[in-house]
Amino acid sequence: METLTISPKFQVVIPKSIRDSLHLHPGQKVQAIQLENRIELVPVLPIEQMRGFLRGIDTTVPRESDRV
Repeated sequence: METLTISPKFQVVIPKSIRDSLHLHPGQKVQAIQLENRIELVPVLPIEQMRGFLRGIDTTVPRESDRV
């Protein structure tokens, strides 16, 4: 677990070990999500990298008889 410090301008630096393991690069966008009492930073991936990420998902969904 890494500890970050918030600067007077409310900026933080993501530690190098985390940047390397998540393959983050300068200028990359991340989403900040508040979950109860914590903040999660989620990298925004280019649409090209999203191709096929749902491969193998179960698409069978029970339907009402009038919606078939």
